[in-house]
Amino acid sequence: FYSFFFPPPATTNRGHRGSLFRAREGVDANKKGGGMIRRNVRLRREYLYRKSLEGKERAEFEKKRLIRSALDEGKMLPTELRNESNSLLDGVAFDDERTKDMRSIIDDEYAKAGISDPKILLTTSHNPSSRLSQFAKELKLIFPNCQRLNRGKTQIKELIDAARANEVTDVIIVHENRGKPDGIIISHLPYGPTAFFGLSGVILRHDIQDRELGPMSEAYPHLVMPHFTSKLGLRVKTILKYLFPVPKTDSRRVITFANTNDQISFRHHVYKRTGHKNIDLKEVGPRFEMKLYQIKLGTLEMREADDEWVLRPYMNTARKRKIL
Repeated sequence: FYSFFFPPPATTNRGHRGSLFRAREGVDANKKGGGMIRRNVRLRREYLYRKSLEGKERAEFEKKRLIRSALDEGKMLPTELRNESNSLLDGVAFDDERTKDMRSIIDDEYAKAGISDPKILLTTSHNPSSRLSQFAKELKLIFPNCQRLNRGKTQIKELIDAARANEVTDVIIVHENRGKPDGIIISHLPYGPTAFFGLSGVILRHDIQDRELGPMSEAYPHLVMPHFTSKLGLRVKTILKYLFPVPKTDSRRVITFANTNDQISFRHHVYKRTGHKNIDLKEVGPRFEMKLYQIKLGTLEMREADDEWVLRPYMNTARKRKIL
């Protein structure tokens, strides 16, 4: 798989012709690389331009909403909208089921979500320990259509560029501290967002003392995601939800992201029916807790990308405040 993303250079004969061939290859590679960089810059510029128009579109959408509610309730139009009511009424008349709701940047980021299955690239930090490598192997089995890549000395920019070129939808990187997995980064391609989570209480499948623990199912799982109620919670729910394809109705695999006091608990179960109304639920692991601490509006290699949300130090003392 590593050679699929980073193919080795072609071998040539020695001598003058070989050196000319290598030189031409280098020029062609530079042209292709420069064209890809320019294309990514152009796409990113178009994305930021659409984002800048979102505020203006939201103001116009709010005006249309007020006029539509006034017409439905048989009330007079708001006084501040009477001068532009004719143009707004034309827009209301031409709205349909798809255009009457406000579109946001999230719609552009996940425009193809649900149409095609996600394609995920999973890797680790440099020089991973044996426990982090084992954790990455188990995560690879959790996400359908996921490929695990040995990081080696690959830099972030090279990794993201290769993922974009191969139409990868999400890049996941897991980190560790003193041999314990302590962080996971989820970067959605090609525009973002990038979510940073802290990990705690990681228990691998091999840590679960159960002799009946069978092989992990690779069926598309059903998702259970309770208590994501705030605007930020729905945003996090969207980021996590679109890592998984649409399951079949008879799938007997369940993955849970449960939010409790802004701690996201991950659990993985399979079940089987033991009667007409009874089921046998069995945990297959791994399990861990996630804590969101940052969301960026760009991909992982974009250092200039704006922060959508960051966990500040004073937020830890506000016990009654629920962020998600």
